[in-house]
Amino acid sequence: MTEAELKEQVVMALKSVYDPEIPVDVYELGLIYDIKIFPVNNVYVLMTLTSPSCPSAGSLPGEIEQKIREIESVNDVSVELTFDPPYSTEMMSEVAKLELGFM
Repeated sequence: MTEAELKEQVVMALKSVYDPEIPVDVYELGLIYDIKIFPVNNVYVLMTLTSPSCPSAGSLPGEIEQKIREIESVNDVSVELTFDPPYSTEMMSEVAKLELGFM
């Protein structure tokens, strides 16, 4: 599997994780800032939450890590949480904005 194919599978896995309070997946919401694939299929994800006091703060990073680990060729997963830059609705994809009525 190429790095590009693995990254595509990671994105698909991320699209299966939803914020419990919003009917949109974390990828379309714009919560994923970066995805890196390192040698031997180690995956690094830099993400944020809709707010630092988000009730799902404890569960979302773990759920994301678990979904990525389910990809057959993944060796290891690292999920880092950041609030810099702070999340804003401008980070949502057009799909998410339409779904939530922002457009």
